[in-house]
Amino acid sequence: MNIRIIRFTPWLVLALFSVVACSNDAASTTLTTASGSNAPATVGVDVDRTVDISQLPVMVVHKTPWCGCCGAWVEHMQHAGFEVEVHDMEDLGPTKARLGVPYAKGSCHTTEIGGYLVEGHVPAEDIKRLLREKPDAVGLVLPGMPMGSPGMLGPNGQREPFTVELVRRDGTTEPFSSH
Repeated sequence: MNIRIIRFTPWLVLALFSVVACSNDAASTTLTTASGSNAPATVGVDVDRTVDISQLPVMVVHKTPWCGCCGAWVEHMQHAGFEVEVHDMEDLGPTKARLGVPYAKGSCHTTEIGGYLVEGHVPAEDIKRLLREKPDAVGLVLPGMPMGSPGMLGPNGQREPFTVELVRRDGTTEPFSSH
């Protein structure tokens, strides 16, 4: 009898979850507003006027090619004024390790911007705040894929509360913002 053992690492489990949770296509990421116009399906997009969008650094997003919610998050960033460079890759593990994503704080995509790590479906206004305040930190994480976060449109607009965390240089995290 030939038995094959598959080692399930946290990244593999997250990748498998992402395939199921993110299998929707980016075309489903628009909402019809009360006025009848289509708008991006994003949560809490508050274009921070104190950050000059012409001065925003280029955002480099690492994601798997099959992740629909990652594409919707990228659209959220573009609508908020970010220039986004997308790198599709099969295995995000080495990138997450290189950038310092803390254990159990992963999500379906990993971003580099302005010398910081941004992990997961972090709202644009939080990234702009990070770039404006420039804390001595690794970056921001939003563990998992909370329903209602940018790119994670819930059925009938459902949302769950979520907290974006600041990752300190020593690997500890603390709340950065709550939504």
